[in-house]
Amino acid sequence: QEKLDMSTYPVESIRNFSIIAHVDHGKSTLADRLLEITGTISKTDHNKQVLDKLQVERERGITVKAQSASLFYNLEGINYLLNLIDTPGHVDFSYEVSRSLSACQGVILVVDANEGIQAQTVANFYLAFEAQLSIIPVINKIDLKNADPERVEKQIEKLFDIPRDECIRISAKQGTNVEKVLQNVIEKIPPPQCNTADPLKALVFDSTFDHYRGVIANIALFGGEIAKGQKIVSAHTKKRYEVNEVGILTPNEQPTHKLYAGQVGYLIAGMKEVTEAQIGDTLFLYKQPVEPLPGFKSAKPMVFAGMYPIDQTEYNNLKSALERLTLNDSSVTVHRDSSLALGAGWRLGFLGLLHMEVFNQRLEQEYNMSVILTAPTVPYKAVLSSAKLIKEYGKDQITIINPAQFPDKLSVSEYLEPTVLGTIVTPHEYIGKIITLCQDRRAIQKDMLYIDENRVMLKYLFPLNEIVVDFYDALKSLSSGYASFDYEDAGYQSADLIKMDILVNGNPVEELATIIHRDKAYAAGKLLCERLKETIPRQLFEIAIQAAIGKKIIARETLKAYRKNVVAKCYGGDITRRMKLLKRQAEGKRLMRKIGNVEVPRDAFIRVLKRETDK
Repeated sequence: QEKLDMSTYPVESIRNFSIIAHVDHGKSTLADRLLEITGTISKTDHNKQVLDKLQVERERGITVKAQSASLFYNLEGINYLLNLIDTPGHVDFSYEVSRSLSACQGVILVVDANEGIQAQTVANFYLAFEAQLSIIPVINKIDLKNADPERVEKQIEKLFDIPRDECIRISAKQGTNVEKVLQNVIEKIPPPQCNTADPLKALVFDSTFDHYRGVIANIALFGGEIAKGQKIVSAHTKKRYEVNEVGILTPNEQPTHKLYAGQVGYLIAGMKEVTEAQIGDTLFLYKQPVEPLPGFKSAKPMVFAGMYPIDQTEYNNLKSALERLTLNDSSVTVHRDSSLALGAGWRLGFLGLLHMEVFNQRLEQEYNMSVILTAPTVPYKAVLSSAKLIKEYGKDQITIINPAQFPDKLSVSEYLEPTVLGTIVTPHEYIGKIITLCQDRRAIQKDMLYIDENRVMLKYLFPLNEIVVDFYDALKSLSSGYASFDYEDAGYQSADLIKMDILVNGNPVEELATIIHRDKAYAAGKLLCERLKETIPRQLFEIAIQAAIGKKIIARETLKAYRKNVVAKCYGGDITRRMKLLKRQAEGKRLMRKIGNVEVPRDAFIRVLKRETDK
């Protein structure tokens, strides 16, 4: 394979840009067309979402990981190098989007001509706007018979203040007008501000793990040049590496002699550990230190779930699979954890529910690991008031992830729960239902704005634990799939939290304790008791399954005893004879209940703790 010479592309003829949009508005399809027009991939009918390489992405038809590709394009006799980054659209992966933007000078904002502006469009626009990038609005899917590009242009003008004559109408599927997008990219997006003569300064904005070559880091060069054989240092870990290979991605890796300032490519430098290629890290030449780039805020996990191997003998295999996968997906946080019921495992922090599902699916497909995932929870905080506890923890606020660490009410001045600011964009006929849904979830309305005559944008302050399990599904089913939802972190606020215990025959079962808001305790307690009643095997004596807050029982289910039919031998005769036999049986059962103890079997825990997918 012939190595490319990248020195023919000076900084002036480089354009770095991303494609951002709401889910399913055609980002990956537009990327396919751009790749075809520039001759990066051959034109065939098989080019469907070429950049979505993971099996998960192919099956679900979504983009999970941002992918970059370099395109060569000739306009008016000048050869241009365009670095395109295709980004995910789901709210769970907005971290990927903000990272990709750091390696760009402009974005293509794609809006569906059919759907118009949706929640994620707004969120991604503001990400690009805050990063001060030039924005090219593109209206996609004009070939659909219900497309209404005029309406969408009005929305873009009203919400984003972009004049409507700047919007480019395209159909990415059929390739209409896509050339115009490339010309606009070259005209409107500025070249990167950097110089090849400066010392090397490279930003690692993504990384993947290859079994044979170790870590492959995606880098954007902000100064200098990099070539095979150079010694480089990471600003974060201070470790030294020798560069084994540099190149560009034309979706597939294409080695080059050197990479120069302003270009985006990949680098392999014998990094063995996934933690070494820290995303947001700055690389520079050995003995030529530079001021590190600002990097990224680390992703904030919003949803925590316990992950345990189905069989404890699999623990080590799962551990190595997790390490490799977190290398490819740096936004997952991992803490060791152990549960009395499920043995040793981990507590993983995800950016959202879809992220959790995708992570689980990748574990199964790429590493053949099947695991038990417990129901998702969110991190709470407690402000301590007792001097003894403050001394013990060394601070007056503690974060509670596991219900076992929930401090007693007497030693706490207030409990705090995480909140998020949610944006819902919906057709106006569904407003009533949606407002009711939000009020049921303890949300507080902050704002309501009509985007045009039939679309409304609602802003609500939600407690995170109310939306983490099934809010999105409920919203979609209420609005026939038209409403879209997006949220951002809004800090902590005080809440009336309690710890709910589950008692089996009067003994608390520690694994099933949960932290919950007082208003929701009764319904959740009842549901847990009912579920346990179905999963615990019956015994020869009666079992009481109870949900309790402190000493107060709030829900109860009774699991009936197995009984022998002691009156089968009576036929006719006096009623007292019958009563005597039944009374003797009842006494036996009472005695048995005193001395009998119930062990809740492991599969009952798994069934109760697992996420409910069938509801």
